[in-house]
Amino acid sequence: MKRFSCILLSLLLGLLVSADPDYKELLNLQPLNPASLLASFNFWSNASLQSYEQQHFKFIPRSLGQILQHAKTRELHLRFTTGRWDDESWGARPWGGTKEGGTGVELWAWVEADSDAGSFARWVTLNNALSGLFCASLNFIDSTRTTRPRMTFDPASSVTDASSESLFLLHGTLPREVVCTENLTPFLKLLPCKGKAGIASLLDGHKLFDASWQSMAIDVRLVCPEDRSECSIEMEQTVDMVLDVDRSKRPRDNPIPRPIPSENLQCDQSKPYAGNEACYPSDANLGQSWTLAEIFGRPIQGSCLAGDPHSQLRDSVCINIPHEREVNAYGDVVETKNAAGTSRCFAIPASKPFEIVLSHIGPQTFNDVSQPSLHASRSFTGHGQERGGVQTLLTNPSTTSSIEFVYFETLPWFMKPYLHTLSARLATSSITSPDIIQETFYRPALDRRRGTQLELLVSVPADSTVILTYDFDKAILRYTEYPPDANRGFDVAPAVIRLLPPFGNESSISQAPVYIRTSSLLLPLPTPDFSMPYNVIILTSTVMALAFGMIFNLLVRRFVGADEVEGWNLAALKAKARGRVTVLLDKLLGKGKEKKIQ
Repeated sequence: MKRFSCILLSLLLGLLVSADPDYKELLNLQPLNPASLLASFNFWSNASLQSYEQQHFKFIPRSLGQILQHAKTRELHLRFTTGRWDDESWGARPWGGTKEGGTGVELWAWVEADSDAGSFARWVTLNNALSGLFCASLNFIDSTRTTRPRMTFDPASSVTDASSESLFLLHGTLPREVVCTENLTPFLKLLPCKGKAGIASLLDGHKLFDASWQSMAIDVRLVCPEDRSECSIEMEQTVDMVLDVDRSKRPRDNPIPRPIPSENLQCDQSKPYAGNEACYPSDANLGQSWTLAEIFGRPIQGSCLAGDPHSQLRDSVCINIPHEREVNAYGDVVETKNAAGTSRCFAIPASKPFEIVLSHIGPQTFNDVSQPSLHASRSFTGHGQERGGVQTLLTNPSTTSSIEFVYFETLPWFMKPYLHTLSARLATSSITSPDIIQETFYRPALDRRRGTQLELLVSVPADSTVILTYDFDKAILRYTEYPPDANRGFDVAPAVIRLLPPFGNESSISQAPVYIRTSSLLLPLPTPDFSMPYNVIILTSTVMALAFGMIFNLLVRRFVGADEVEGWNLAALKAKARGRVTVLLDKLLGKGKEKKIQ
């Protein structure tokens, strides 16, 4: 399968050979038919382990580096994702899915510690520190949202067998987290130019979060040669987004979409019903002429490291489009075309704005997108508030070979699955096949302490669809555990699928892993009537106030006879009361006479 990362490496192999290996930037643009654009931003920085441990930070930001050192984190992977990847229209995921996370926030890290309890304590420290750094709710990743995967993730760092015994992998998700500009700003602050120059100057919150799908990733890992002589710390920041070209080209001062005038409509005249009264949109010409300024709101503001002699070799913009399509780049740029005729790259000038114009003149052709090796979809089954089920459809589009993968699910503790109901069968058969699920790892949930962890090693035959199902019960929460919008439901984290290379193929051993994440689920739970606790509280408070008032009066007040009060004079009191009544009657009678006269 053609992979996005392999294409990028082959394109930039000649450009990055003589470049300074401390920092590099890359923007890859992939037009998608009919009117979408995949933009992938990649920022790579490197520092020696010795300077990193001595608190000498240059391209590795101090704010993040000190957090990792304090929490004893050997490797970190953080993801912010919104939207849903449409693999039927957009093909395989960029970077083989390795830079993608589940909906919301996903975090996994290798932490160095002496025991499980010590690793979890440092995991909590890491989450709290990253929560403040990225303005996210990572501090809510507690023990109920933390798992320890066994087969899903492998370390990307160079870890020896001796050090791996003291490393613990922890994984946490927040599918309810809303990713917004508050997370983008700290992300840009980690870059050397803070988003003011280089390709990061195109990252604007209005454009990024208006995308149909977007993902921000941060990866920090340790890389060592075989002799472990000169180890280094690598940090990679990635932003991927799929933009709607027509919506992105709309001016910011015109946020409300308005109908296009009839004379500006591009109609497909090949349709039999085409005419003056009916217009069918033409996919071939729809929104495929654009510039960087139209898509992102501004051109690239020069190179990030303008004073560096290697800056043009480290900052590149590539567009994956056939050579017959006309692409114009303005400025003092160096263009490089690949031999396959499917893409070209431009070196960003040092201090001048850089602009790319994709013209509508010429054939509207696109590169063929690589199709995913597996299609996965997950949904709830059943009805009612007491129990339900989960059904996952796993389709292998290959007609020649089977596919194996690891299926990983993290379920909240109030979802209580029954492992004996777990079954896997082919869509063409109603009989459960024992050859589909080859290995199972299951860690049951503990109420209010940890969630359920389920890992399966699954094999899907060629040109087949496997239906994976299991049943579960819904727990009843305490009324203080419900969120303010309890009737909306509770978010269940997406399932993580790691595709394994085919067995028997030696060349596939060195292939990068491929990941797929399903969409998150919304679980409705039995929700009480929250007005009843309110009524009980009000009634109880009223009863308590009345009871307390009466008891307080009985305890504090002293009842005595009227004749026992010192200075008591009954005659004077009667005369005073009689005088007040007389004055009051005179006032009332006087007002009545005035009304009659009027």
